[in-house]
Amino acid sequence: MSNDQTARSGPASAKTIATLVALPLALLAGFGFFQAMRPPAEPAPQPSVAAGPQVMPTTPVTMAAPALNERQATVCRALLSQLPDQVRDLPRRDVSAGHEQNAAYGEPALTVACGGPAPSFAPTDDVYTLDGVCWHKGDGAWTTVDREVPVRVTVPAAYDTPGQWVINFSKTLLATVPHAERIPVGCGTRA
Repeated sequence: MSNDQTARSGPASAKTIATLVALPLALLAGFGFFQAMRPPAEPAPQPSVAAGPQVMPTTPVTMAAPALNERQATVCRALLSQLPDQVRDLPRRDVSAGHEQNAAYGEPALTVACGGPAPSFAPTDDVYTLDGVCWHKGDGAWTTVDREVPVRVTVPAAYDTPGQWVINFSKTLLATVPHAERIPVGCGTRA
């Protein structure tokens, strides 16, 4: 018998023991390497106010309905007929008064009121042109200042970045509410 044959038939050789020890260690090292190179887990997204299903109150949102002249009523009806059934994740809700001039979305309610008095503000106040419509932010609401009939959007404090909510109405306003004859300085060009 040769030495090789003796090694195979006798007790485990050093080569065999080394292989039996090295193989699991190599597998563990490879697993550890791949775990270390894996990108970190992203944190779970934080739900927004409107994330997920919402329980909507069944009562209408309380809103005032100032008297409108014939022209204002026509413009407001045109605007309301084109407003979406949902703004982002906020479904449209019933309002207590002025269905032809008011709309509400979500809970807490984001409201849209067409008509009423034009906003008064200092000439030094900032005005914001959002997607072609000029808005003044004051008294907890955003009001158009470059439209024939003022439109007021109230965004509850629970919603982050109110201007990003208001901008959702700009295209509809451009299509339905004509420009005012006079617009404040800072509103840009006519759309």
